[in-house]
Amino acid sequence: MKFYLVLIVMILTLITGPVVAGNTANQTGQAASTSGLDTDPGLDDGFEADIFQVDQNTHAIVADPLEGFNRAVFVFNDKIYLYGLKPIAKGYARVIPTFARKGVKNFFNNLFFPIRFINDLLQGKGEAAGMEFSAFFINTTLGFGGLNNFAQKYVGIRLQDEDFGQTLGSYGIGNGLYLVLPVLGPSSLRGIVGRAGDWLINPINYAQPWELYWGGWGLEKVSWTSFHVGEYEAFKEASIDPYTAMRNAYIQNRNALVKDLAGVQKLKNSKE
Repeated sequence: MKFYLVLIVMILTLITGPVVAGNTANQTGQAASTSGLDTDPGLDDGFEADIFQVDQNTHAIVADPLEGFNRAVFVFNDKIYLYGLKPIAKGYARVIPTFARKGVKNFFNNLFFPIRFINDLLQGKGEAAGMEFSAFFINTTLGFGGLNNFAQKYVGIRLQDEDFGQTLGSYGIGNGLYLVLPVLGPSSLRGIVGRAGDWLINPINYAQPWELYWGGWGLEKVSWTSFHVGEYEAFKEASIDPYTAMRNAYIQNRNALVKDLAGVQKLKNSKE
């Protein structure tokens, strides 16, 4: 396992380049402040990354040699969301009470514990891994299988989202070229490798029969979207070129996550 991990890191080091900070991106400004979101202000799982609410003072530049292809996929995903996922999510929100939707969302957040826990370990974040394990144990037992975020509400444990893409970034691997994936959305070369790594430890992928797998995957997406209807639309309205704005916001968000990790590690080393 270590051999393959090192091999992946070496390959990505050779084919990826650094991401260079740029100047102000006016087309992505004010997306969060003008959103008028159809979300529940009482929902706070403590570790949800949101590319629509990053600092818009600067934007990141990333290689985009496949821009023509990426733009076509972006339009495809846009239609899938507007005419497929969004109506389903809005219908789901109307039929299912808010407390029940929160329970479903908490359940999946708890279910994805292995992804965050293992990546905490790979990044050398022992304390964060311990908090993850504690939260998982508390929410699985006292939280009725994860339906209630007992650890955050009553113990004060707040978790940070972690994935293998961030882990690779912590090793100094750049984003590489930008890619837009059908249905999955914005990504990068490093992000694709990261998704593959997370896929191996995502419990949903081992659900049987296949109906349960697809049902679980679909329910998680619909559940998450039901709390975020309106954000993407507001982001588009505030953008001169939604494709470019999305690309910059995604890369900036990913860089910020890795930079925050690097800052924490630097602080830890200085204390030692």
